[in-house]
Amino acid sequence: MENDWASANLQTIRTLMERSALYRRALAPIMMVAGFIGLIACALARFAKIETNFAFALFWIATSVVAFVIVLFLVRRQSLQESEPFWSLPTRRVWGSLLPHFFVGLSAGALWLAPGLVPAGTNWLLPPIWMVLYGCGLYAAGFFMKRSIKFFGWSFILCGAALSFCVLSHPHFQSAAMANGMMGLLFGAFHLAFGIYLFFTERKKNEA
Repeated sequence: MENDWASANLQTIRTLMERSALYRRALAPIMMVAGFIGLIACALARFAKIETNFAFALFWIATSVVAFVIVLFLVRRQSLQESEPFWSLPTRRVWGSLLPHFFVGLSAGALWLAPGLVPAGTNWLLPPIWMVLYGCGLYAAGFFMKRSIKFFGWSFILCGAALSFCVLSHPHFQSAAMANGMMGLLFGAFHLAFGIYLFFTERKKNEA
């Protein structure tokens, strides 16, 4: 039984490594779309004056759900184009490495949704928490992908850690406007920049 389990896992890892180039191509449009969603959401948050704890948590959780659904649609479309099953074992492994961190992030956001659990006007604490958790999820998923996704995960972890220091030590960062700006910059601009990087590096590789 243990030999069968080890053989199945070895085959899964081999399949994932063989498909890493495909995942890299698939990631470019996904990252760019996620980046655009983040930037648009940031602009809407500033225009609509999303300031209270409840409004901030609800708005950005809803934004992440919208982005998640769109990403699933893109992944499904790409799998159909490649004539591959959508919910394959390798895909389940990738999502399985991401979901625990996403669940903890959602649970953290729920604390700001519930009235009275956290002090009012402290939504600026959420972006660093979400960034570190998201970065950890990307790093875990990077085991099945190209090395660049691990570096991308580390960028979120380090930025989240740096922002934690900034928001706790500098009152300038302790505002809803700054919190929305953090979300737009790091979840919007970072994704867009990484998607553009993947697009051009993969294109250059194909032309070589």
